[in-house]
Amino acid sequence: MINEISINKDFENIKKIDENGIEYWEARELMILLGYDRWENFQNVIEKAKKACFKSNQEVKNHFRDIKKMAKIGLNTVREVRDWKLDRYACYLVAQNGDPKKIEIALAQTYFAIKTRKQEIFENLSDVDRRLFIRGEVADHNKKLFTTAKNAGVSNFGHFNNAGYQGLYGMPLTEIENKKGIKKGELLDRAGTTELAANLFRITQTDDKIKKDNTTGQNAASQTHFMVGGKVRQTIKDIGGTLPENLLPEKHIKELKKESKKLNKGKIKGLK
Repeated sequence: MINEISINKDFENIKKIDENGIEYWEARELMILLGYDRWENFQNVIEKAKKACFKSNQEVKNHFRDIKKMAKIGLNTVREVRDWKLDRYACYLVAQNGDPKKIEIALAQTYFAIKTRKQEIFENLSDVDRRLFIRGEVADHNKKLFTTAKNAGVSNFGHFNNAGYQGLYGMPLTEIENKKGIKKGELLDRAGTTELAANLFRITQTDDKIKKDNTTGQNAASQTHFMVGGKVRQTIKDIGGTLPENLLPEKHIKELKKESKKLNKGKIKGLK
């Protein structure tokens, strides 16, 4: 029998985050978790989901993006294959149009329904609550990245971490802290929502690339982290955004948590 907690964790493990902080899943990875072993069969489910998306007056291409990727075919052969980049809503529609006899489909329907509801809630959060939420995401994904790095043979995590910062900020961590006038170890706790989102993208994409490329060794993993950080930095430049080292530090996250707790207590008292 399939364990619901286990499959929810699997959905989280294959989740990716793009440069805009949007969660997405790749269809070929999702297919396996939904109990399909043939791409042709799963492609039929995707087509049904796209039709459902169109009928709901949504722009299909905003939720289903046709992509190409390199995939291993056999032991030594690699070729380009078709895939889909699916956002949360697309995954929800895929689950709704899958084989109802599959227990995996039922679990996916619940998982993506909850995910969709969480997004609706997030979009209505205050700026403070959004910052608290993304800081939590950064902490969680950092733990995953460090586990991946450890499995890849990284032993000097300070060096590995600094490589990512150098790529994203264009300078080592100590210089970033000096430039921003913050204490050692405070960078992420003093970062605003935009800066946290950039770091979250750096972290998730590095984790994904190390796994996909089967990267091994301290130097190779650190170089990957530096390269991904640099790509995120270039994306910020391309869209005309403010580079992270030029974003002003904000109130420490611990202070925000205290203020948020007091505010919530006050609201509860006011309801009595």
